[in-house]
Amino acid sequence: MVNLNDDIRTICDKTVKNNTIPQELFSKFGVKRGLRNEDGTGVMAGITNICNVHGYVINEGEKQSAEGELIYRGYNINDIVEDVVAGNRYGYEEVVYLLIFGELPTSEELKGFCDYIASKRELPKDFAEDMIFKAPSPNIMNKMSRSVLALYSYDEYPEDSSIESEIDKAVSVIARLPAIMVNAYMVKRRIYDKQSMFVHPIRLEENTAQTILSTLRPDRNYTEEEAHLLDLMLMLHAEHGGGNNSTFTSRVLTSAGTDAYSTYASAICSLKGHRHGGANIKVMQMLENIEENVSDWESDDEVASYLEKIIRREANDYSGLIYGMGHAVYTLSDPRAKILKANAMRLAKGSEIEEEFMLLDRIERLTPEVFSKVKGSTKAMCANVDMYSGLVYKMLGIPGELYTPLFALARVAGWSAHRIEEMLTGKRIIRPAYKAVSKRKVYVPIEKR
Repeated sequence: MVNLNDDIRTICDKTVKNNTIPQELFSKFGVKRGLRNEDGTGVMAGITNICNVHGYVINEGEKQSAEGELIYRGYNINDIVEDVVAGNRYGYEEVVYLLIFGELPTSEELKGFCDYIASKRELPKDFAEDMIFKAPSPNIMNKMSRSVLALYSYDEYPEDSSIESEIDKAVSVIARLPAIMVNAYMVKRRIYDKQSMFVHPIRLEENTAQTILSTLRPDRNYTEEEAHLLDLMLMLHAEHGGGNNSTFTSRVLTSAGTDAYSTYASAICSLKGHRHGGANIKVMQMLENIEENVSDWESDDEVASYLEKIIRREANDYSGLIYGMGHAVYTLSDPRAKILKANAMRLAKGSEIEEEFMLLDRIERLTPEVFSKVKGSTKAMCANVDMYSGLVYKMLGIPGELYTPLFALARVAGWSAHRIEEMLTGKRIIRPAYKAVSKRKVYVPIEKR
């Protein structure tokens, strides 16, 4: 907290007074706060071919719960994942191809695309030293957004908005983010954590998931099972519709006619917000708190009793929130959470982390009932992907500081697809209206104030 003198504190008090709008005015003027309707559905702001996030239906004007579906370019994410897992292959690069180009690649097209990504993996000459190591940040998302913005200076044609150039820029950012993220983390370790820093060279034969594990670990060793699980995480986080905050940010910046690097850097800044991308960290912090305060993790009664305290703002961070539960769109189920939970449990089976997975499973099962008991609400509530993603990252030995950066690294695929679609079909700057409610005032000369 910044220490303020009396003059500054007075100015701050004035600022709060003059920037606080009575809540009843939003209802009076029919303002959809957060671009959301009263029933939680989103205000229709655009049309897209890229992704459909389905979690409810409107039946005769009423919102009704439904099983969650995540559709990439018309293909159900369950079908994509099942085929990738059955073939024991990697799927993130295939998903990137699908999202950007709009079609599933052939084996030959996919190989060519993977080679294209590999050719872009290396950071520009001296980029790591000049842009990352010399200006470290305690927050990796902050360093990632600054680094992406800095790539503008290393592009010979940064303002070229032709489709060929936009695709090249998108693939370049997708390819380079693993190195940017890991380098930002390493210098953060050295400067802020007083730990050793190590920087491995890129192996061009490794895909995105393999590159992350290879450059993050001191010995560079990882199992294919671990790499496949991380690849699955990237697939599930690659895209989630045009209305989520960071993707909408991408479309808003694109509609203004700004460059690709400014757009992707801004989307990262949006995802950095704790209301958007940081929920998996909150889940892990909550899990640790529950582990410390519940003696029998297998007791429904003990766990439910503590969840009740959390909802009553008597425990954990006193927010009243069960992190990892509930979603703006999904009601009965989040398909990403179901896929991740099923695949991660296989790797956790028999390991020391299995107990924690079972505790999360118990929290997921008990929360709706406890929430209904405390709040008297009958609203459908399901676990979202953040419920299990943090524990999966922990199982893979990935530090907590990288949970949200990994989310951003995966989501650039969706951001770039939406940027290209906005460029080709939007053709109009996004500018919603705001109702001015300030009263007219007579100007007072400075000597009479």
